[in-house]
Amino acid sequence: MNSKSALTIFVFVIAVGFYSCNNDSQNTLDKTEQTNNSNAHPKLILTAQGVKDIRAQLGTIPIFDKTLATVKEEVDAEIASGIHMPIPKDYSGGYSHDRHKRNFVVLQKAGVLYQILDDEKYAKYVKDMLMQYEAMYKTLPVHPKTRSYARGKLFWQCLNDSNWLAYVSQAYDCIYNYLSEDERQQLETNLFRPFADYISVENPQFYNRVHNHSTWGNAAVGMIGLVMDDDELVQRALYGIKDANLDANAKDNDGGFINKDGKAGFLANLEEPFSPDGYYTEGPYYQRYAMYPFLIFGEALQNVKPELEIFKYKDSVLLKSVNALLQLSDAKGNFFPLNDGQKGMSTKTNALVSAVDITYHFGNQDAGLLSVAKAQDKVMLDDTGLSVALGLKENKEEPFSKTSINLSDGSDGDEGGVAILRAKNEDLTLVFKYAAQGLSHGHYDKLSFSLYDKTDEVLQDYGLARYVNIEQKGGGNYLKENKTWAKQTIAHNTLTINETSHFNGKYDVGSQHHSVLHYFSSEDETIQVVSAKEDNAYPGSELLRTMALIYDEDLGKPFILDIMKVNSITKNQYDLPFYYFGQVLSTNFEYETPKTLNVLGSKNGFQHVYLEAKSKKLSNNGQFSWMHQNKFYSLTTITNPNDELLFTRIGANDPDFNLRRDPAIQLRRKNTDNTVFVSVIESHGNYSPVTELATNSRSEIKELKVLLDTEDYTAITIATVNDKTKIFITANTNASKKVKHAVEINGTSYNWTGTHYYK
Repeated sequence: MNSKSALTIFVFVIAVGFYSCNNDSQNTLDKTEQTNNSNAHPKLILTAQGVKDIRAQLGTIPIFDKTLATVKEEVDAEIASGIHMPIPKDYSGGYSHDRHKRNFVVLQKAGVLYQILDDEKYAKYVKDMLMQYEAMYKTLPVHPKTRSYARGKLFWQCLNDSNWLAYVSQAYDCIYNYLSEDERQQLETNLFRPFADYISVENPQFYNRVHNHSTWGNAAVGMIGLVMDDDELVQRALYGIKDANLDANAKDNDGGFINKDGKAGFLANLEEPFSPDGYYTEGPYYQRYAMYPFLIFGEALQNVKPELEIFKYKDSVLLKSVNALLQLSDAKGNFFPLNDGQKGMSTKTNALVSAVDITYHFGNQDAGLLSVAKAQDKVMLDDTGLSVALGLKENKEEPFSKTSINLSDGSDGDEGGVAILRAKNEDLTLVFKYAAQGLSHGHYDKLSFSLYDKTDEVLQDYGLARYVNIEQKGGGNYLKENKTWAKQTIAHNTLTINETSHFNGKYDVGSQHHSVLHYFSSEDETIQVVSAKEDNAYPGSELLRTMALIYDEDLGKPFILDIMKVNSITKNQYDLPFYYFGQVLSTNFEYETPKTLNVLGSKNGFQHVYLEAKSKKLSNNGQFSWMHQNKFYSLTTITNPNDELLFTRIGANDPDFNLRRDPAIQLRRKNTDNTVFVSVIESHGNYSPVTELATNSRSEIKELKVLLDTEDYTAITIATVNDKTKIFITANTNASKKVKHAVEINGTSYNWTGTHYYK
């Protein structure tokens, strides 16, 4: 009989009410007494009442039972292999790092299994490992790797030490009553309290700040404080260390300020990085990472200190943040890689399993979250996971609705934002970033965008330059190319002026500014528009970018209209790249390819770009078509006679092959002050490798023209190959939805109310 079959039988026995008691242990309290005791254990995440409720449902809640079986098999295998306690010495991806990371995950799961299955072997395993950690930690020096601004002991940075304590506090809570008073005293005196002090008062530069790092530290200290009933630690978690006296100009390894304004503690980390819409200023990749400590500590506070009403704090921003994060993913659930973000991170990560379960349980039981949980195919083994499992059992789930949405940035929602425009059939999704700097993980990419066709990237955001937890690549940490390439403006689909990044690539300057929303319109599904301004990235130059997602029956499929308007007091060189994926199909212009590859520039990211080809002569429109994932796309852009279209590729000056060799088509305009860039991006056909037939492989656009470009209005005509002409007019100044506009162009009057006109 395999382990899963055995567990199924065991679960069935429990479900009909049979439980064995632990006759040997005087330390195990009667579970009924625990349920009636407000200070009973477990109380942190899994609660005594939750244990009782879970046991009553076992065998009848499929997703919970399946998760339980998987976890039991995993932990049983770890117990069989014995306890592994290497001396810490490695960076991320190294053996000691991964082993201690594995240990804290398994400890948490083993503690939960002890409570749910009432099997002493799991408690003994947790106790034995904790005692080994206690013996080690008493004499453990600071980690030998010196890269971090806040070195840990078990790990190379305090961040990972905080991960350890956040998970292990849950394991300790689950076996609290299994241990004798002397054993608890031993662990708390020699391990838990010194551990909490080390990552906080001994490393205030890590702990006393507003950042995902300190969020983990706050949660870890607070959670072990709740288990030990140590209110001093809980207060330290909520409000930070008093009188830390940190240097306001000190920076971390990523170049971000450690504590410029003196704010610290879990509540400050709720208040500052989150906008009222729930957008986290570091971007979705780090929001996902921070969701676990935010919500797991939130759940612990709700269970142990409900009077704090933590899930109502800042107008329930924690619960709102989960919806925002789910919206920041593509049709497959992969998060958009804004700022430092690794591609492929998705809503199936464990941090989102806990976030969805906790939000469902403590929120308004949103049935859309159940469909997300169903796709995740697992739940937390606690009270919240039980709620989700029961909701799915009762067939309450509804599809989670991903909509066009404008998410504000900044603690008060007034520091730019991220807009997502989704076609009504979800074929195309436009992600437009006009946000604040995003702390130390931010990029210099004001008014940048990326484009998705269902789950495929059509025009990409590069994301981060890092191979997380792959030791061979820089110890699994950020590579130098993250600063020299991924953060630079030219690495994004936005405008670079004079081969210099926004704010000259200086964090101190960029962190003082944000782009400003001009208008956002998504009420009409056939034409959705976002427009934003950036006046500080280049002193003396003002940028206004307006992007529309338009569905017009005359063109068959949705398309993107992109208008970048520039006003500058000087003549400049402008570079506007479009980072595409796929195979070049055709162009309407001739180009020359060099026999030897040259580098595009010497700094600000240009040193990492090869020039592969350059246009010879351009007409009024340059058109470029390509194929990706058996779909056809075209970019049509208005060009001047002296413009250049460049074929470029990432990878120059990269001897360690740390960068992907991705291509771009780049529009270059020289010796120009005021100007406007206008492009249309289409998805217009597909290819079947089975039938070997191509459908609609050519662009539907015949010509783009600028009819009018003034301070107040920009008007564009789009002529199709079927001799249809469309006109789009955007209001550049007064963008109120109630204002009436009247514009005469070439003898024709155009009248409308609101931000834009299209017909």
